[in-house]
Amino acid sequence: MSALKIHFISGSDIERMALTDDEIVGAVEKSLLAQGQGQVVIEPREHLIPDPSFNGHFNILRGYIAPLDMAGVKVVGDYVDNYKVGLPSELALITLYDPRTGVPRAIVDCTEITCMRTGALTALGAKHLAKKKCKVLGHLGSRGTSWWNVVLLDNIFDFEEIRVNSRRPESRNDFAKRLSERLGKEVKAVETSEECLVGADIMVEATRLTTPEPLLKTEWVTPGTFVVPYGTISAVEFSLTDVMDKIVVDDWGQCKGGKFGSLRRHVDEGKLTEKTLHSELGEIVAGKKPGRENDRERILFWHRGLSLNDIALASLIYDKAREMGLGAQVDFH
Repeated sequence: MSALKIHFISGSDIERMALTDDEIVGAVEKSLLAQGQGQVVIEPREHLIPDPSFNGHFNILRGYIAPLDMAGVKVVGDYVDNYKVGLPSELALITLYDPRTGVPRAIVDCTEITCMRTGALTALGAKHLAKKKCKVLGHLGSRGTSWWNVVLLDNIFDFEEIRVNSRRPESRNDFAKRLSERLGKEVKAVETSEECLVGADIMVEATRLTTPEPLLKTEWVTPGTFVVPYGTISAVEFSLTDVMDKIVVDDWGQCKGGKFGSLRRHVDEGKLTEKTLHSELGEIVAGKKPGRENDRERILFWHRGLSLNDIALASLIYDKAREMGLGAQVDFH
């Protein structure tokens, strides 16, 4: 057997690539288009809980994208208390493979990829499902993925007002300060979820709860609002889906199973079903289903985060690493 090498790409390598907002969103949109055209294989995510006392778990995501000729497996740790020891709540690796031979192509730090692709998915949902002229963004949560939610949404809408809220004042204040510097406009840190969300055209719920708590109230969702709830533990009221004109997900197979997710109870108790679901986002991107059809529709987009989005972004990074001479070739066999 001839020698095999595998490309290792670190987080600092990715930082040096300086990916643009459009590159990030474009890569994820390609994965949605391939999904909508039936050119992918996606397996249900698996969870590993080493010990409940550790207050965290691992997610294992797997998939294949035919147009990219790439298969991949991501393992991401989700540990709520990591901030206490100076670590991100989510740390991840993705391995990329030749789908024809099984030969490993790359090992990539997927921590920032996870944040980027989540923000891109939120932004792409808004591109197709929010009103064209959204002026106010309300964002709950300052977890790792929150940064790219706000940055990539603002890249599309150039909001007049952005409000952020999270449970710890030091987190939300720092989050708002860093975003203000990045975006060149004021981002307001507010004390309550009500101050954050009431009157917002787009509401994003990306909290880090340990037990369910209704931080996003159904009565705040007025005609025309676009809502994205994707916290691991639900922060919405059970009645939220009752007021929606359309409910869209990234992948129904991922949403209807597992033990986590913002609308887990809605699925388990039959409020959200395949019949009440409008579509998957990939179907809208591929032109098979309509997105927003008027400015008064209340639309909810629930995304769990797909291996396909990780693989597409990691594939872009793999290509750029080879072009730019970044990363390291490691002996595999």
